[in-house]
Amino acid sequence: MEKLLDQIQTSHDIKELDQEELGKLCHEIREEIISTVSKTGGHLASNLGVVELTAALHYVFDFPRDKLVWDVGHQSYVHKLLTGRKDRFHTLRQYKGISGFPKRDESPYDAFDSGHSGNSISSALGMAEARRLKGEEGRVIAVIGDGSMTAGLAFEGLNQTGHIDKDLIVILNDNEMSISPNVGALSSYLNRLMTGQFVNRFRRDMGGFLETLPRIGKSVLRFAKQAEESLKGLIMPGLLFEELGLKYIGPIDGHRLDYLIETFQNIKKLEGPILIHVITKKGKGYPPAEMNPARFHGVPPFVIETGEFKSSQKNPPTYTEVFGETLCRLAKENKRLIAITAAMQSGTGLEEFAIQFPHRFYDIGIAEQHAVTFAAGLALEGMRPVVAIYSTFL
Repeated sequence: MEKLLDQIQTSHDIKELDQEELGKLCHEIREEIISTVSKTGGHLASNLGVVELTAALHYVFDFPRDKLVWDVGHQSYVHKLLTGRKDRFHTLRQYKGISGFPKRDESPYDAFDSGHSGNSISSALGMAEARRLKGEEGRVIAVIGDGSMTAGLAFEGLNQTGHIDKDLIVILNDNEMSISPNVGALSSYLNRLMTGQFVNRFRRDMGGFLETLPRIGKSVLRFAKQAEESLKGLIMPGLLFEELGLKYIGPIDGHRLDYLIETFQNIKKLEGPILIHVITKKGKGYPPAEMNPARFHGVPPFVIETGEFKSSQKNPPTYTEVFGETLCRLAKENKRLIAITAAMQSGTGLEEFAIQFPHRFYDIGIAEQHAVTFAAGLALEGMRPVVAIYSTFL
């Protein structure tokens, strides 16, 4: 029997499926990703976590007329499988194969060559503004992870998004939180209520009516807005985004296709900047990755049945390993030596340093500018900071 995934040649094909078939398609996508990455290596846990989210986006929106911008982009495997690249997916990250990241020269569905963390909102906002200035139709959507939200660039983009107050959809893919009670029935009902067409039309019309009332109109309107924010604040953690000028929706269970599809269909009818908070689980559907998502973030080839990485011939130590070992040795000799990383503890070889010298190790998140300036302050007061950052991130 032919798989549903084999029938998907363009993003439009997914729209022909019913939601039960869409659930089966998501299962097939997970199997395909696990099978391929077990042979080629790649980013596993993050891609398994966004299967339903990506499928729902393609089900509701009209790509490539609508534009989808992935932050970082390593979680775009599902997107590639749904946009005509299934037959080449086995070449993932191989010589002359398809890229592990979005590439504009690879497919018209890839809207932006993703780079450093935190740039999706700014680039998506630029695209949306260009379309508005040219009079073109279509929505622009940025998908950003909670880790990337530690980058100052992300909040710079959000700040202008709220200030401009034009159409932009930002999806916050939160895969650090567990599915909390906020993803329960009351929150789900309130989200549907707040995004529904009737409520938004009523809010707009009533606001206009109250503003016309002499003396008391503006006071009543201000009280109504405060009451709405208080109700949402009891259940929702998104008032920060509301204060920045974005309409906050969420949190939403990122593995419930019905919730995702209904929410996306509702927000297509809304205007202005919107942030949708989606809760996902890294490694979803593959137990070894669910239990240890950090280990399965970027992986070499592995054995599917056990999750063990395939053994390879012992190679000489890498520059990264030598750097980490040397820094540990020097730190034993010099108590002023400090190590700083911008969310790349493993990639920069500082894992052992963090274990041996936890009080002299700083992972400051995706904030390279802060890392360097923070180190300057330490150095001015006599410490010996070492800042470990990928050259491509500078």
